[in-house]
This record gives sequence, C-alpha cells and structure tokens, in this order.
Amino acid sequence: MAWSIVRAVLIIGISFIILYPLLMKISMFFMDQKDLYDRTVKWIPKNLTLENVKIALEYMNYWHTFMNTVKVVLFTTVLQTISCTLVGYGFARFRFPGRSLLFSLVIFTLLVPPQTIMVPLYMNFRILRLLDTYWPYILTSATCMGIRNGLYIYMIRQFFRQMPKEIEEAAMVDGAGVFKTFYSVMLPSATPVLVTTVLFSIVWQWNDTFYANLFWVKNQVLSSALSALTDNYQQFLRITEGIHEFSPVYRSLLDNVGMLLVIFPLLILYAFAQKYFIESIERSGIVG
Repeated sequence: MAWSIVRAVLIIGISFIILYPLLMKISMFFMDQKDLYDRTVKWIPKNLTLENVKIALEYMNYWHTFMNTVKVVLFTTVLQTISCTLVGYGFARFRFPGRSLLFSLVIFTLLVPPQTIMVPLYMNFRILRLLDTYWPYILTSATCMGIRNGLYIYMIRQFFRQMPKEIEEAAMVDGAGVFKTFYSVMLPSATPVLVTTVLFSIVWQWNDTFYANLFWVKNQVLSSALSALTDNYQQFLRITEGIHEFSPVYRSLLDNVGMLLVIFPLLILYAFAQKYFIESIERSGIVG
C-alpha cells in the first residue's frame, strides 16, 4: 500500500514536470498583454483573446510556411524510410565483405555533428545551383544522409535481425527470390519499426532549423519562421507605429504562441502513432 502511494506520487510529479512547459504554453496561448503584468493571473487568463494567435499566424506566414514544411517532410520521410529500410535489411540479413566496417561507419555518423559537413554540403549544392529547391532534401534523404539516418538504419537492422531465418527459408522453398521475400514476407512484418522510423523522421525534420537555414535562403519552413516571428513583428511596429522595442515579456508570449502552433500537428500525429512507437522501441533493442 505504501509503495503504491509513493509510486503514484512519483508518477504524478514526474508527469507534471514533463507537461509543465506545454501547459504553460497553452495557458499563454489565450492571454492578453494585460494578463502578463497581472500578478493574480497564473494559469487561467482573465482576458481571453486570440489576438496573439492572429499575429503569430500573420507574421509567420503560417499557412504558406506550413505547406512548405509538409512538402519537405513528405519528401524526406518517404525517401529516408525507403533507403534506410533497404540498407538496414541488407546489414541484417546478408553476409558480405566489409559488412562490420560499413556498419561501424553508420554508427559513427551518429557521433559526428552535422556542423562538420556544413560547408562541403553548402558548397556542393551551391555549385549545382540547387539551393532554395527541394533537391538538397531529396538527394540527402535518398542517399541516407538525412537527419539521424544512422539511427533509422540501426533500428531497422535490429528489428530484422530478430526475425527467424526460417521465414526466409520457407519463402525461398516456395520459389520467392530475394526481392519478393523482402517486400512480400519480411516487410509486412516490420510495420512497427517502419511506423517509428516515419514518426522520428517527421518529428526531427519538422523541428529542423539546421538544414532549413543551410539549404533554403529565400523559402522558409515553420521552424525557421518561428525564429523570425518576433523580429518580423517588431519591424512592423517600428515602421507603422514608431515602436523600436517592445516588452521582452510580450516577446516571450509571442514565441510561446508560435511554438504551440508549430508543435500542435506533431501532438496530433503522436496521439495516433504512439502504440507502434512503443512497440518498436521494445522490439528494436534500443532499451534493455
């Protein structure tokens, strides 16, 4: 009984610590500027308003930027899932010279900061005149050079390694070749790890600012538009009303509203995909 109480208190306390920033952002989402300076206002605003939401939508150019982000995420997610699945399956089920060395290099990519290859990437795509297009995303994703692709390959490899060899042998006896065995027998069983790979790819690409600022100079995605939100609004106030600087507290409020607009689609996505996510983490060997 005593342990149950302690466990319940720990779970509630840890959950509150994790959810507190999100709950605070939701509270500030509907706050008026007056509520920021009212010490009696903690969680529930006295002056409910959507004015800050309208400002964030306008100065992030939200819907246009949202569609840009969706396009980038779709391209990269599909290509990364396909390429990493093929590579991970190859490492898991085939024996070939240099396999261990090549897989060590895959793991090594997880340790190398992307900033170390920033200049070569930028110069290569600049020479090819591919900046401000979708091609840098397409090429890096199709060649397993996208964000955290080494992790995806590792997860998929671990999943396929745990599948019995008898499944492949039975398919071979029935006359299936290597490719037919892969896409008709092995791939349908890999739904949990594929869903997790898709989820990881969407989340990391959605929140990415490094590659967005590297590949796109004129165009924007939501993460880069968020970083420019308060500066854009301040520039508008400077031109129209002669206000050269507005309150840091209000700047923080606008940032919180913008952050919630950015992460809200991800929360919806995770609500539908969490079952597959948890199952794949358990089966891929990442924990335990």
